[in-house]
Amino acid sequence: MTSHGGTAFAGEPWRPRPPLTRAGVARLVQAAGVFTILTWLLPPRRGGLEVLAEYLPMTGVLTARAATAVSGALLVYLGAGLRRGKRSAWRLAVFLASIGMVLHIAKGLDFDAAAVSGALLAMLVAVHGQFRAVTDPRSPWRALAAFAGFAGAGFTLGMLEIALRPNRLVGAPGVRLWAEHAALGLVGAPGPLRFRHALGAEAVSLTTGAFGLLAVGAATVLLLRHVRRDADERTVEQDHRLRELLRRYGTADSLGYFALRRDKLLMWAPSGKAAVPYRVINGVSLATGDPIGDQDAWSQAIDAWLADSARHGWTPAVLGCGPSGGRSYRRSGLDVVEIGDEAVVDAAGFSLEGRPMRAVRQAVARARRAGYTSEVIRQRDLPPAALAEAVRAARQFRDGPVERGFSMALSRIGDPQDGDCVLVLCRDSSARLRGVLQFVPWGDDGLSLDLMRGDRSAVNGVMELMVVSAIEAAPGLGVGRLSLNFAVLRSVFARAEGLGAGPVLRIWHRLLRLASRFWQIESLYRANAKYQPEWQSRYLCFPTARDLPRIAMAVLKAEAFLPTGWRRARRGDGGASVPSLEPLGVR
Repeated sequence: MTSHGGTAFAGEPWRPRPPLTRAGVARLVQAAGVFTILTWLLPPRRGGLEVLAEYLPMTGVLTARAATAVSGALLVYLGAGLRRGKRSAWRLAVFLASIGMVLHIAKGLDFDAAAVSGALLAMLVAVHGQFRAVTDPRSPWRALAAFAGFAGAGFTLGMLEIALRPNRLVGAPGVRLWAEHAALGLVGAPGPLRFRHALGAEAVSLTTGAFGLLAVGAATVLLLRHVRRDADERTVEQDHRLRELLRRYGTADSLGYFALRRDKLLMWAPSGKAAVPYRVINGVSLATGDPIGDQDAWSQAIDAWLADSARHGWTPAVLGCGPSGGRSYRRSGLDVVEIGDEAVVDAAGFSLEGRPMRAVRQAVARARRAGYTSEVIRQRDLPPAALAEAVRAARQFRDGPVERGFSMALSRIGDPQDGDCVLVLCRDSSARLRGVLQFVPWGDDGLSLDLMRGDRSAVNGVMELMVVSAIEAAPGLGVGRLSLNFAVLRSVFARAEGLGAGPVLRIWHRLLRLASRFWQIESLYRANAKYQPEWQSRYLCFPTARDLPRIAMAVLKAEAFLPTGWRRARRGDGGASVPSLEPLGVR
């Protein structure tokens, strides 16, 4: 199969659910972790401490008990990585099972628990071939750096605490013994120093021990972190190939042009006739829209993308695909659920006449009476000074410093490569720019709304005027259809307003209206419905319901509803790789 860069790779095929062996191992490891934590909570076996006291100091026994609790928690944490086939998670589980046998004996001669750790170790060794997902080559070094940083900080603080209490030490130990005591404290072991007061010894032990645990925990998290794939891996040559596919097959999907975002990577079919645009976010390989290219080659591109996800232990998901794409992804093993509808207006059949268009007609008339006018023009035909003015206005009208959008936003305006984009510029009676719309090409005869900005101090009706102007100018531009915004869960609002709506639908409707106070779900639906569009369903594709929370977090981060990529978002509109402003589903 062909990777994002065009080179072949081998790996196990993707499965919608992990193999039974791998899923079972993950559950057993987590169960062993819970069991390990329970052995820490239970009192030690009667007589065990007396026997251990002949061989280990009591501080060593307490250290073993504390380490047992930490290893149990880490085993529970490793379950998710094992389920995704992470090789690094398997290695760490083997290490924890190995030292678990020693710790169970050292904390109270718990031979039964040690036998459980031994059985766990044997099982992990037997199924080692199930865990092949690669690890980010930078992760071991980052884990080592984190471990060294926290351990070094704990060692330094331990030395400072000892130095602040030299008169409280028994005898006159040298600095070498100070360092030995602080180093042993990192692993919870007793050191050679003796303090006159117990409080001093406890302070040093707590400080060094806490930083030792932090070092282990931080290193574990970084070691298991997901492989990153940077947008810098996308090449100019791939952009040229993608534009050629859009020229030939771009009519199929209104979201196709958004694959030209610079933070999206491309997974190509071996034939090069189709590609899946995607981005990796927190271990989720998030694709958007339908695959680009020849529909006969979609399955090849999808299989390559899914195999790449399996190789890296990523969770594949698709946001906003259409019916054709949804059927292709479902044939490849993903589940599909409808998440909303896209509003598409037929330019030839559009009219402001009639009662259903009364609100739009009045808003447009209001803006025109106030002296507002709109110009609809291709970007390549706009003079450089006017284009620069539009870019500045779009940035100025943006609400807040963070751009929002990913699946249905281009994230730039004024780029020379986007000459086919259509801009709608609205000016007031003094020729001041008060609103900007940008439409991206949708094949040869369509436009898809991307950017929608307006001056909040402008007269009410500016947005309606710009949208209507674009629809009315469409035939002169050779455009027959315009894709407006995407309405999340539109069918719930539409069905709840009809006769016979059941109690479950009414409850769901009330919940969405409550959510609309924060995310404009209902207002967005009504803002689109007033243009009397045709509604085209959009879907979310995912492996299993278990993965939905992780996918939801990835979507929220991609759409910039959760903090991520702040420095990238601050780079501005002028061709920068930033998401768009509008709420989820708004373009």
